[in-house]
Amino acid sequence: MYKSTIRACYLGNFVGALVSNLSPLLFIILMDQYGLSFEQVGRLTLINFFTQIVTDLAFSKPVDTYGVRPFISSAHLLATLGFVLFAFAPVLFPNQPYLGFMIATVVFSCGGGLLELLLSAIIQAIPSEAKATAMSLLHSFYAWGFIVVVLGTSAMLAIFGRANWPIIVLLWSILPFMNFFNFLRVPLAPQVSEAQRTSTSILSRSPFFITVVLGIALGGAAEVSMSQWTSAYVEAALSLPKEVGDLIGLCMFAAFLGTGRALYGKFGKHIDVWKVMFWGSLLAAGCYVVAALSPWPLLSVAACSLCGLGTALLWPGSVVNAAKRFPLAGASLFALLAAGGDTGAAVGPWLLGFIADTAPAVLGTGFPLASLDSAETGLRCGMLFATLYPLSMMVCLLTMRRLSHRGEATDTVESSVLNTR
Repeated sequence: MYKSTIRACYLGNFVGALVSNLSPLLFIILMDQYGLSFEQVGRLTLINFFTQIVTDLAFSKPVDTYGVRPFISSAHLLATLGFVLFAFAPVLFPNQPYLGFMIATVVFSCGGGLLELLLSAIIQAIPSEAKATAMSLLHSFYAWGFIVVVLGTSAMLAIFGRANWPIIVLLWSILPFMNFFNFLRVPLAPQVSEAQRTSTSILSRSPFFITVVLGIALGGAAEVSMSQWTSAYVEAALSLPKEVGDLIGLCMFAAFLGTGRALYGKFGKHIDVWKVMFWGSLLAAGCYVVAALSPWPLLSVAACSLCGLGTALLWPGSVVNAAKRFPLAGASLFALLAAGGDTGAAVGPWLLGFIADTAPAVLGTGFPLASLDSAETGLRCGMLFATLYPLSMMVCLLTMRRLSHRGEATDTVESSVLNTR
């Protein structure tokens, strides 16, 4: 009954990858054509993440009140409109094209935030005995979308030329517009009724839920730090061609990310997601250490790529753990989780860059990596620092297991149901 719904959700997560990753692929072109600075294009990424966080938190209550369909449909329209505005920004704002880029980024990021909030909630509401595998498959389409966006945009730039980048953005805008019509008609499983819904105040007082939110932030930091910094790290620190970083390091990272999620989605029905997350965190920590300290560049590239496998279940697994313990929470649970993940995805890479900027001056000449040039020293130190993300995730997972054995989460769910009646 819900096969068409699941397919539309998978395509929706593909659109989510498009929202998060299309404009960064055009940053150098925008800088060359419109005289933008690194800070200005970097600010577009910050606007993207911040807008998604605000959207996650602002729309959880309206979704619970008015239902999912109007908002999931609007998400795709906003993504479409944002891309169209981005493509026509130089025409609509001839004297200030950057203003147009910022407005367009806010619009399509609102769509991305709604997608992040609602797609997991839609999948979770569908009756199934294998919600963890379904959630993993859903999130695998973000990784496949990321790969297709990178390769597709690169191919279209080669075909149409860098000067015709607006055509590429307009072509990509067709995808969310098509999925808009899908969500107008696919069946949606009923959400939790207001009389039974676990309140946000109950969630915020639960040590288990707080630990899950912290964990998804760390998982987001571990995943996105590697995905955002692999290209620069391979080029600046390992002195390999940019193509190696983009097409081998970055795309292989996304391929491992998607493969890990797809494999769990296919074979993970009887496998404890907690164990996969714990050992995945350990693998990710090892990959960060090898990437930072290996004297062999190709081994470092391999570690950057393999980190995708380690981080594959950290975000979707956190959603599964929370939804399993709080099945009556409604959209507020997914909003808080999405905001937590986005916060980690924004802060984690920024901290890595901050360490890379400051480490050479702070450490001086006595540090083992100080014999390298400052860029390589800084980026290797940043990678080494980022090892803390998956290691801290392991601590969160151990805490969650302890709280779960104590029955804290189950008790909270039962008491919340009683309190709402």
